[in-house]
Amino acid sequence: MTQESTVQGTVAEGFESVREEFAAFVAGEREDYEGQLCAYVHGRRVVDLWAGAGVTGDSLYAVYSATKGAAHLVAALLVQDGTLELDRKVTYYWPEFAGEGKGALTLRDLLAHRAGLVGADTGFSPAELADDRMIAERLADQRPFWRPGTAFGYHALVIGALTGEVVRRATGRTLQEVYEERVRAPHGLDLHLGLPEAHEPRFRTVRPMLPTPAQQAQLDAVPAGPHTLGSIAFNRHGAEPTDLESLPNERLIRAQGPASVGGIGSARGLAGMYAAMISEVDGRSPLLKGDTLAEFAQVHSTGYDLVARVHKSFGLGFQATADIWHPFLGAGTLGHSGANGVQGFADPHAGIAYGYTRRGFAFPGGAAPENDRLVAEIHKAALAG
Repeated sequence: MTQESTVQGTVAEGFESVREEFAAFVAGEREDYEGQLCAYVHGRRVVDLWAGAGVTGDSLYAVYSATKGAAHLVAALLVQDGTLELDRKVTYYWPEFAGEGKGALTLRDLLAHRAGLVGADTGFSPAELADDRMIAERLADQRPFWRPGTAFGYHALVIGALTGEVVRRATGRTLQEVYEERVRAPHGLDLHLGLPEAHEPRFRTVRPMLPTPAQQAQLDAVPAGPHTLGSIAFNRHGAEPTDLESLPNERLIRAQGPASVGGIGSARGLAGMYAAMISEVDGRSPLLKGDTLAEFAQVHSTGYDLVARVHKSFGLGFQATADIWHPFLGAGTLGHSGANGVQGFADPHAGIAYGYTRRGFAFPGGAAPENDRLVAEIHKAALAG
Protein backbone atom coordinates (compact mmCIF):
# COMPACT_ATOMS: atom_id res chain seq x y z
CA MET A 1 0.00 0.00 0.00
CA THR A 2 1.45 3.37 -0.98
CA GLN A 3 1.64 6.27 1.46
CA GLU A 4 -0.97 8.14 -0.60
CA SER A 5 -3.57 5.40 -0.11
CA THR A 6 -3.36 5.22 3.69
CA VAL A 7 -6.60 5.89 5.52
CA GLN A 8 -7.14 9.37 6.92
CA GLY A 9 -9.84 10.89 9.10
CA THR A 10 -11.29 10.14 12.50
CA VAL A 11 -13.50 7.68 14.37
CA ALA A 12 -15.21 8.02 17.74
CA GLU A 13 -14.23 5.88 20.71
CA GLY A 14 -15.59 2.39 20.21
CA PHE A 15 -15.38 2.58 16.41
CA GLU A 16 -11.64 1.94 16.05
CA SER A 17 -12.40 -1.44 14.46
CA VAL A 18 -14.18 0.35 11.61
CA ARG A 19 -11.00 2.22 10.76
CA GLU A 20 -9.06 -1.06 10.89
CA GLU A 21 -11.56 -2.74 8.58
CA PHE A 22 -11.46 0.15 6.11
CA ALA A 23 -7.64 0.16 6.17
CA ALA A 24 -7.54 -3.59 5.58
CA PHE A 25 -9.83 -3.22 2.58
CA VAL A 26 -7.85 -0.29 1.14
CA ALA A 27 -4.60 -2.24 1.53
CA GLY A 28 -5.91 -4.93 -0.79
CA GLU A 29 -7.20 -2.53 -3.45
CA ARG A 30 -5.53 -1.01 -6.51
CA GLU A 31 -3.08 1.78 -5.78
CA ASP A 32 -5.39 4.30 -7.45
CA TYR A 33 -8.33 3.49 -5.14
CA GLU A 34 -10.28 6.48 -3.84
CA GLY A 35 -13.14 6.35 -1.38
CA GLN A 36 -14.84 7.90 1.62
CA LEU A 37 -16.74 6.36 4.54
CA CYS A 38 -18.98 8.20 7.00
CA ALA A 39 -21.49 7.10 9.61
CA TYR A 40 -23.68 8.64 12.30
CA VAL A 41 -25.25 6.90 15.27
CA HIS A 42 -28.21 8.65 16.89
CA GLY A 43 -27.28 11.92 15.23
CA ARG A 44 -23.59 11.88 16.23
CA ARG A 45 -20.90 11.46 13.59
CA VAL A 46 -18.82 8.46 14.65
CA VAL A 47 -16.92 7.58 11.44
CA ASP A 48 -15.33 10.05 9.02
CA LEU A 49 -12.65 8.36 6.89
CA TRP A 50 -11.16 8.62 3.42
CA ALA A 51 -8.33 7.17 1.34
CA GLY A 52 -6.60 7.93 -1.94
CA ALA A 53 -4.11 10.33 -3.46
CA GLY A 54 -5.48 13.87 -3.43
CA VAL A 55 -8.69 12.89 -1.63
CA THR A 56 -10.10 14.70 1.40
CA GLY A 57 -13.31 14.41 3.37
CA ASP A 58 -14.60 17.32 1.26
CA SER A 59 -13.97 15.69 -2.13
CA LEU A 60 -17.12 15.21 -4.21
CA TYR A 61 -18.13 12.13 -6.18
CA ALA A 62 -20.95 11.04 -8.45
CA VAL A 63 -23.47 9.08 -6.39
CA TYR A 64 -25.53 7.77 -9.33
CA SER A 65 -28.76 6.15 -8.10
CA ALA A 66 -28.08 7.05 -4.47
CA THR A 67 -29.57 10.35 -5.73
CA LYS A 68 -32.94 8.60 -5.54
CA GLY A 69 -32.71 8.67 -1.75
CA ALA A 70 -32.56 12.47 -1.79
CA ALA A 71 -35.37 12.66 -4.36
CA HIS A 72 -37.71 10.49 -2.34
CA LEU A 73 -36.91 12.20 0.92
CA VAL A 74 -38.55 15.20 -0.77
CA ALA A 75 -41.58 13.07 -1.66
CA ALA A 76 -41.77 11.81 1.93
CA LEU A 77 -41.67 15.36 3.31
CA LEU A 78 -44.50 16.41 1.01
CA VAL A 79 -46.59 13.39 2.00
CA GLN A 80 -45.90 14.22 5.65
CA ASP A 81 -47.07 17.79 5.02
CA GLY A 82 -50.26 16.61 3.32
CA THR A 83 -49.22 18.21 0.02
CA LEU A 84 -49.09 14.79 -1.64
CA GLU A 85 -51.37 11.82 -0.97
CA LEU A 86 -50.01 8.39 -1.78
CA ASP A 87 -53.32 6.83 -2.79
CA ARG A 88 -54.41 9.59 -5.14
CA LYS A 89 -54.07 8.90 -8.83
CA VAL A 90 -51.03 10.45 -10.45
CA THR A 91 -53.42 12.20 -12.83
CA TYR A 92 -54.84 14.23 -9.93
CA TYR A 93 -51.55 16.14 -9.97
CA TRP A 94 -50.49 15.54 -13.57
CA PRO A 95 -53.51 15.12 -15.91
CA GLU A 96 -51.43 14.51 -19.04
CA PHE A 97 -50.10 11.30 -17.48
CA ALA A 98 -53.38 9.49 -18.26
CA GLY A 99 -52.45 8.59 -21.85
CA GLU A 100 -51.91 5.02 -23.04
CA GLY A 101 -53.74 3.33 -20.17
CA LYS A 102 -51.90 4.93 -17.24
CA GLY A 103 -54.86 6.85 -15.78
CA ALA A 104 -55.55 4.52 -12.84
CA LEU A 105 -51.98 4.46 -11.47
CA THR A 106 -51.64 5.82 -7.94
CA LEU A 107 -48.71 7.82 -6.62
CA ARG A 108 -47.97 4.91 -4.28
CA ASP A 109 -47.51 2.51 -7.20
CA LEU A 110 -45.48 5.06 -9.14
CA LEU A 111 -42.99 5.41 -6.27
CA ALA A 112 -42.81 1.62 -5.93
CA HIS A 113 -41.49 1.17 -9.50
CA ARG A 114 -44.81 -0.30 -10.69
CA ALA A 115 -45.67 2.14 -13.48
CA GLY A 116 -44.10 0.16 -16.34
CA LEU A 117 -42.50 3.37 -17.68
CA VAL A 118 -38.85 2.35 -17.54
CA GLY A 119 -37.90 4.31 -20.67
CA ALA A 120 -39.01 5.63 -24.03
CA ASP A 121 -39.49 3.55 -27.18
CA THR A 122 -36.86 5.49 -29.12
CA GLY A 123 -34.58 6.35 -26.20
CA PHE A 124 -33.49 9.69 -24.76
CA SER A 125 -30.88 12.13 -26.00
CA PRO A 126 -28.12 13.25 -23.59
CA ALA A 127 -29.87 16.61 -23.22
CA GLU A 128 -33.14 14.91 -22.31
CA LEU A 129 -31.48 12.69 -19.71
CA ALA A 130 -30.12 15.78 -18.00
CA ASP A 131 -33.56 17.42 -17.83
CA ASP A 132 -36.24 15.81 -15.65
CA ARG A 133 -39.02 17.88 -17.20
CA MET A 134 -38.12 16.67 -20.69
CA ILE A 135 -38.08 13.05 -19.49
CA ALA A 136 -41.49 13.51 -17.87
CA GLU A 137 -42.94 15.09 -21.00
CA ARG A 138 -41.77 12.16 -23.11
CA LEU A 139 -43.09 9.56 -20.66
CA ALA A 140 -46.53 11.15 -20.32
CA ASP A 141 -47.21 9.94 -23.87
CA GLN A 142 -45.37 6.63 -23.55
CA ARG A 143 -47.23 3.32 -23.54
CA PRO A 144 -46.13 1.37 -20.45
CA PHE A 145 -44.09 -1.82 -20.90
CA TRP A 146 -46.38 -3.75 -18.54
CA ARG A 147 -49.85 -3.10 -17.22
CA PRO A 148 -49.35 -0.43 -14.53
CA GLY A 149 -49.59 -1.76 -11.00
CA THR A 150 -49.40 -5.47 -11.92
CA ALA A 151 -45.64 -5.95 -11.64
CA PHE A 152 -42.50 -3.97 -10.85
CA GLY A 153 -39.16 -3.21 -12.44
CA TYR A 154 -36.37 -0.78 -11.72
CA HIS A 155 -37.05 2.62 -13.36
CA ALA A 156 -33.32 3.34 -13.28
CA LEU A 157 -32.97 6.59 -15.23
CA VAL A 158 -36.50 7.97 -14.95
CA ILE A 159 -38.10 7.44 -11.52
CA GLY A 160 -36.72 10.76 -10.25
CA ALA A 161 -38.21 12.60 -13.21
CA LEU A 162 -41.61 10.95 -12.72
CA THR A 163 -41.60 11.76 -9.00
CA GLY A 164 -40.25 15.21 -9.79
CA GLU A 165 -43.08 16.06 -12.16
CA VAL A 166 -45.65 15.19 -9.49
CA VAL A 167 -43.72 17.40 -7.05
CA ARG A 168 -43.62 20.26 -9.55
CA ARG A 169 -47.33 20.03 -10.34
CA ALA A 170 -48.24 19.93 -6.64
CA THR A 171 -45.91 22.68 -5.39
CA GLY A 172 -44.95 24.85 -8.37
CA ARG A 173 -41.31 24.12 -7.50
CA THR A 174 -38.92 21.57 -8.96
CA LEU A 175 -37.91 18.64 -6.81
CA GLN A 176 -34.36 20.00 -6.85
CA GLU A 177 -35.54 23.37 -5.52
CA VAL A 178 -37.54 21.76 -2.70
CA TYR A 179 -34.56 19.57 -1.78
CA GLU A 180 -32.24 22.58 -1.68
CA GLU A 181 -34.60 24.67 0.44
CA ARG A 182 -35.80 22.04 2.89
CA VAL A 183 -32.95 19.54 3.13
CA ARG A 184 -29.55 20.45 1.75
CA ALA A 185 -29.15 24.12 2.67
CA PRO A 186 -30.63 24.01 6.21
CA HIS A 187 -28.42 21.05 7.14
CA GLY A 188 -25.34 22.19 5.23
CA LEU A 189 -25.13 18.89 3.35
CA ASP A 190 -22.50 18.19 0.73
CA LEU A 191 -24.97 16.30 -1.42
CA HIS A 192 -26.12 18.37 -4.38
CA LEU A 193 -28.91 17.93 -6.91
CA GLY A 194 -27.41 20.50 -9.23
CA LEU A 195 -23.75 21.17 -8.46
CA PRO A 196 -22.90 24.89 -8.41
CA GLU A 197 -19.98 25.89 -10.62
CA ALA A 198 -18.06 27.07 -7.57
CA HIS A 199 -17.85 23.50 -6.25
CA GLU A 200 -16.55 21.99 -9.50
CA PRO A 201 -12.87 21.94 -8.37
CA ARG A 202 -13.80 19.45 -5.65
CA PHE A 203 -15.43 16.97 -8.06
CA ARG A 204 -13.50 13.78 -8.83
CA THR A 205 -14.49 12.47 -12.24
CA VAL A 206 -15.68 8.89 -12.46
CA ARG A 207 -12.77 6.65 -13.37
CA PRO A 208 -13.71 3.93 -15.87
CA MET A 209 -12.52 0.48 -14.80
CA LEU A 210 -12.45 -2.85 -16.58
CA PRO A 211 -14.50 -5.60 -14.95
CA THR A 212 -12.67 -8.58 -13.48
CA PRO A 213 -13.21 -11.94 -15.22
CA ALA A 214 -15.80 -12.90 -12.59
CA GLN A 215 -17.60 -9.59 -13.01
CA GLN A 216 -17.53 -9.93 -16.79
CA ALA A 217 -19.12 -13.36 -16.48
CA GLN A 218 -21.95 -11.79 -14.46
CA LEU A 219 -22.39 -9.08 -17.08
CA ASP A 220 -22.40 -11.63 -19.90
CA ALA A 221 -25.19 -13.56 -18.17
CA VAL A 222 -27.55 -10.58 -18.41
CA PRO A 223 -29.68 -10.52 -21.58
CA ALA A 224 -28.20 -7.80 -23.78
CA GLY A 225 -30.54 -7.55 -26.76
CA PRO A 226 -31.13 -4.02 -28.05
CA HIS A 227 -34.78 -3.97 -27.01
CA THR A 228 -34.82 -5.86 -23.71
CA LEU A 229 -36.36 -4.08 -20.74
CA GLY A 230 -32.86 -3.73 -19.31
CA SER A 231 -31.60 -1.99 -22.44
CA ILE A 232 -34.60 0.33 -22.49
CA ALA A 233 -34.32 1.12 -18.77
CA PHE A 234 -30.65 2.05 -19.11
CA ASN A 235 -31.16 3.86 -22.43
CA ARG A 236 -28.87 1.59 -24.44
CA HIS A 237 -31.34 1.01 -27.27
CA GLY A 238 -31.76 4.41 -28.94
CA ALA A 239 -29.77 6.43 -31.46
CA GLU A 240 -27.53 7.80 -28.69
CA PRO A 241 -26.93 4.95 -26.23
CA THR A 242 -26.02 6.03 -22.71
CA ASP A 243 -22.58 5.25 -21.34
CA LEU A 244 -23.49 4.98 -17.67
CA GLU A 245 -19.88 5.07 -16.48
CA SER A 246 -19.16 8.47 -17.99
CA LEU A 247 -22.62 10.03 -17.54
CA PRO A 248 -21.80 12.15 -14.43
CA ASN A 249 -18.57 13.33 -16.03
CA GLU A 250 -20.73 15.58 -18.21
CA ARG A 251 -21.09 19.05 -16.72
CA LEU A 252 -24.71 19.25 -17.92
CA ILE A 253 -25.64 16.28 -15.73
CA ARG A 254 -23.84 17.70 -12.70
CA ALA A 255 -25.28 21.20 -13.21
CA GLN A 256 -28.92 20.11 -13.59
CA GLY A 257 -28.87 17.23 -11.12
CA PRO A 258 -31.48 14.87 -12.62
CA ALA A 259 -33.18 13.24 -9.65
CA SER A 260 -32.57 9.64 -10.73
CA VAL A 261 -28.80 9.68 -11.21
CA GLY A 262 -27.38 13.22 -11.15
CA GLY A 263 -26.44 13.75 -7.51
CA ILE A 264 -22.92 14.82 -6.59
CA GLY A 265 -21.71 14.54 -3.03
CA SER A 266 -19.45 13.14 -0.35
CA ALA A 267 -19.86 10.31 2.13
CA ARG A 268 -20.42 13.02 4.73
CA GLY A 269 -23.26 14.38 2.61
CA LEU A 270 -24.93 11.00 2.15
CA ALA A 271 -24.63 9.95 5.78
CA GLY A 272 -25.59 13.44 6.96
CA MET A 273 -28.80 13.38 4.91
CA TYR A 274 -29.88 10.03 6.35
CA ALA A 275 -28.93 11.17 9.85
CA ALA A 276 -31.08 14.30 9.43
CA MET A 277 -33.91 12.08 8.19
CA ILE A 278 -34.09 9.88 11.31
CA SER A 279 -32.27 11.68 14.15
CA GLU A 280 -31.87 14.98 15.92
CA VAL A 281 -28.69 16.50 14.50
CA ASP A 282 -27.12 19.68 15.88
CA GLY A 283 -30.33 20.56 17.68
CA ARG A 284 -32.57 20.08 14.63
CA SER A 285 -35.50 17.69 14.89
CA PRO A 286 -35.58 14.67 12.54
CA LEU A 287 -36.95 15.52 9.12
CA LEU A 288 -39.35 12.58 9.09
CA LYS A 289 -41.80 11.44 11.74
CA GLY A 290 -41.99 7.78 12.67
CA ASP A 291 -45.18 7.10 10.72
CA THR A 292 -43.74 8.64 7.55
CA LEU A 293 -40.52 6.67 7.90
CA ALA A 294 -42.46 3.45 8.35
CA GLU A 295 -44.68 4.16 5.34
CA PHE A 296 -41.78 4.85 2.98
CA ALA A 297 -39.67 1.97 4.29
CA GLN A 298 -42.48 -0.59 4.14
CA VAL A 299 -41.87 -3.05 1.31
CA HIS A 300 -44.28 -2.33 -1.54
CA SER A 301 -42.62 -4.29 -4.35
CA THR A 302 -40.68 -7.50 -3.79
CA GLY A 303 -39.80 -10.52 -5.85
CA TYR A 304 -38.78 -10.78 -9.49
CA ASP A 305 -37.77 -7.40 -10.90
CA LEU A 306 -38.71 -7.37 -14.60
CA VAL A 307 -35.78 -5.07 -15.47
CA ALA A 308 -33.00 -6.41 -13.24
CA ARG A 309 -34.19 -10.03 -13.69
CA VAL A 310 -33.25 -10.85 -10.10
CA HIS A 311 -34.91 -10.58 -6.69
CA LYS A 312 -35.36 -6.96 -5.59
CA SER A 313 -37.34 -5.14 -2.92
CA PHE A 314 -38.49 -1.53 -2.90
CA GLY A 315 -40.30 0.67 -0.46
CA LEU A 316 -41.56 4.00 -1.77
CA GLY A 317 -38.69 5.33 -3.87
CA PHE A 318 -36.14 3.75 -1.53
CA GLN A 319 -34.56 0.32 -1.70
CA ALA A 320 -35.40 -2.08 1.11
CA THR A 321 -31.73 -2.11 2.06
CA ALA A 322 -31.89 -4.91 4.63
CA ASP A 323 -33.51 -7.26 2.11
CA ILE A 324 -31.31 -6.45 -0.89
CA TRP A 325 -27.90 -5.76 0.63
CA HIS A 326 -27.42 -6.12 4.39
CA PRO A 327 -29.85 -8.60 6.03
CA PHE A 328 -28.50 -8.00 9.56
CA LEU A 329 -29.87 -4.43 9.55
CA GLY A 330 -33.19 -3.59 11.17
CA ALA A 331 -36.56 -4.01 9.49
CA GLY A 332 -37.52 -0.63 8.11
CA THR A 333 -34.02 0.26 6.95
CA LEU A 334 -34.30 2.46 3.85
CA GLY A 335 -31.71 3.83 1.46
CA HIS A 336 -30.31 3.56 -2.02
CA SER A 337 -27.14 2.36 -3.68
CA GLY A 338 -25.43 3.77 -6.77
CA ALA A 339 -24.02 2.06 -9.86
CA ASN A 340 -20.43 2.97 -8.98
CA GLY A 341 -20.62 1.10 -5.66
CA VAL A 342 -21.92 3.99 -3.57
CA GLN A 343 -24.23 3.21 -0.66
CA GLY A 344 -26.37 5.32 1.65
CA PHE A 345 -29.05 4.29 4.13
CA ALA A 346 -30.71 4.83 7.49
CA ASP A 347 -31.48 2.10 10.03
CA PRO A 348 -33.97 3.82 12.35
CA HIS A 349 -33.92 1.00 14.92
CA ALA A 350 -30.15 1.14 15.45
CA GLY A 351 -29.98 4.88 14.79
CA ILE A 352 -27.35 4.31 12.07
CA ALA A 353 -26.94 6.62 9.06
CA TYR A 354 -24.35 5.45 6.54
CA GLY A 355 -22.60 6.91 3.51
CA TYR A 356 -19.91 5.42 1.27
CA THR A 357 -18.53 6.94 -1.93
CA ARG A 358 -15.86 5.78 -4.36
CA ARG A 359 -14.34 6.93 -7.62
CA GLY A 360 -13.92 3.73 -9.61
CA PHE A 361 -16.94 2.13 -11.22
CA ALA A 362 -18.40 -1.07 -9.72
CA PHE A 363 -19.56 -4.09 -11.69
CA PRO A 364 -22.20 -5.30 -12.23
CA GLY A 365 -23.56 -2.24 -10.36
CA GLY A 366 -25.14 -1.36 -7.06
CA ALA A 367 -23.50 -1.32 -3.65
CA ALA A 368 -19.87 -2.43 -4.01
CA PRO A 369 -18.90 -5.64 -2.15
CA GLU A 370 -16.77 -3.80 0.40
CA ASN A 371 -19.92 -2.25 1.84
CA ASP A 372 -20.79 -5.64 3.36
CA ARG A 373 -17.79 -5.67 5.67
CA LEU A 374 -17.86 -1.92 6.40
CA VAL A 375 -21.56 -1.84 7.25
CA ALA A 376 -21.23 -4.97 9.40
CA GLU A 377 -18.39 -3.43 11.42
CA ILE A 378 -20.27 -0.19 11.95
CA HIS A 379 -23.40 -2.09 12.95
CA LYS A 380 -21.47 -4.20 15.46
CA ALA A 381 -19.79 -1.15 17.00
CA ALA A 382 -23.08 0.77 17.19
CA LEU A 383 -24.87 -2.06 18.99
CA ALA A 384 -21.96 -2.48 21.41
CA GLY A 385 -21.96 1.21 22.36
